[in-house]
Amino acid sequence: MRRVREILRYRFEEGLGHKAISYRVGAAPSTVRETLRRAETAGLVWPLGDEITDAVLEAALYKANGTKTGHRRSVEPDWAHVHRELKRKHVTLQILWDEYIARHPDGYRYSRFCDLYRGWASNLPVTMRQNHAAGDKLFVDYAGDTVTVIVDRLRGKTRQAHLFVAVLGASSLSYAEARWSETLPDWLGCHVNALEAFGGAPALLVPDNAKVAIIKACRYDPQVNRTYAGMAEHYGSSVLPTRPRRPRDKAKVEAAVRIVERWLLGRLRHRVFYSLAEVNAAIGELLADLNDRRVLRRVGCTRRQLFDEIDRPTLKPLPAERYVFAEWRIRRAGLDYHVEIDRHYYSVPYRFAREQVEARITATTIELFRKGERIAAHLRSSGNGRHTTVSDHMPSSHRRFADWTIERINREASAIGPDAALLCQKILADRPHPEQGFRACLGVIRLVKGFGRERVNAACGRALEINARTYGSVRSILDNHLDRASSRQATAREPIDHPNIRGSRYYH
Repeated sequence: MRRVREILRYRFEEGLGHKAISYRVGAAPSTVRETLRRAETAGLVWPLGDEITDAVLEAALYKANGTKTGHRRSVEPDWAHVHRELKRKHVTLQILWDEYIARHPDGYRYSRFCDLYRGWASNLPVTMRQNHAAGDKLFVDYAGDTVTVIVDRLRGKTRQAHLFVAVLGASSLSYAEARWSETLPDWLGCHVNALEAFGGAPALLVPDNAKVAIIKACRYDPQVNRTYAGMAEHYGSSVLPTRPRRPRDKAKVEAAVRIVERWLLGRLRHRVFYSLAEVNAAIGELLADLNDRRVLRRVGCTRRQLFDEIDRPTLKPLPAERYVFAEWRIRRAGLDYHVEIDRHYYSVPYRFAREQVEARITATTIELFRKGERIAAHLRSSGNGRHTTVSDHMPSSHRRFADWTIERINREASAIGPDAALLCQKILADRPHPEQGFRACLGVIRLVKGFGRERVNAACGRALEINARTYGSVRSILDNHLDRASSRQATAREPIDHPNIRGSRYYH
């Protein structure tokens, strides 16, 4: 506006002509002439008052700028179709103009074609103002309002259901689902159901900076929840959270949340629900109306039609296997090379004892990782305080010991002889826990290598006679050759005749 003021000053104060003014202000004479004409039409009088600011001056001179009167001289393109086509990959205004001019050789030239399209696009509603590529982004968020569900009819106890909303950027196809909470399992479950409802996965998932999705919000390097990132990776997508305190980054989902709240919650406000399934059934019916039957203004088609035309061909196909929720936890292996998870202990290779590991926990499996490498996998067991141990995870000395069970000890002892079997049974029975007698029994059984089965069985019989139920006693009997002096093999002696000894007749 500074140049306009100079033109007016040179004209009305100094009385210069158009050429002289154009020379001084550096503008064409036609521009000077047009500016003076507009000033005369607007009724401006020099000098301009203090109330005539640059904005007021511009509005007075160019208030009708960009408006056209009368009929178009050329065939008008279908701007809604042009707008939809621009969302496709590799499609530009140049390509669309080439197609337009091929159909209408007398149509608008390229520059005018672009101007008319931009003028049409500037009047689009808020939900269509952003230019989103087809199949590129899925915006996700929770609605602020909840749905009341009566969970106990007798007592009238209620519970609030939270409404998850997902909307595709290009077609605005929307998905909504009610859940009891906004925790990680429900958050991921809603994502999986939404992707299955769309029949494909986008390139990017765009959440806000809620803790369930983003551990640490940062404009440049946000830290995404590992489980959430794993779910996105399973479907070939990535997570791109919005910038902190930048609500315009998620304008699409905010508008969709507002539409869903009005379209769903407003229509459901008089209904009474007794289960989450009833809520989701009602939501599904209303979503069908929103996506399949409600025509978008200025575009001239429904969200479903726009989705089938633009988004569906560009979405990534879903994987063969459905995503299974997996939780990650940091654990440290104990000295016994076992990791505790929900009161159950799972083994890792013994070389990782006392090392920190990462546990991936699903409903059926436990996977343990060390520096990104999986080192163990187990079927998940109930939290009963017991141990799940893989023999390959044990050192060789532990493995040899672990192969021995009570049944095997009894079987090996019986192969030596009845006395050896009886001694091992008594050793195991004498201990508070049978496994405490394993080593003593193993020692007795391994004496066969040095002394043979017959001598070991005889030594066990001798130990039973003297009530010596230890490995050391059996070994001492063998070393001192006392196994040959068993009382059962002693020669019979003559009866003792003494007046103090009562005979058998005394007891009858």
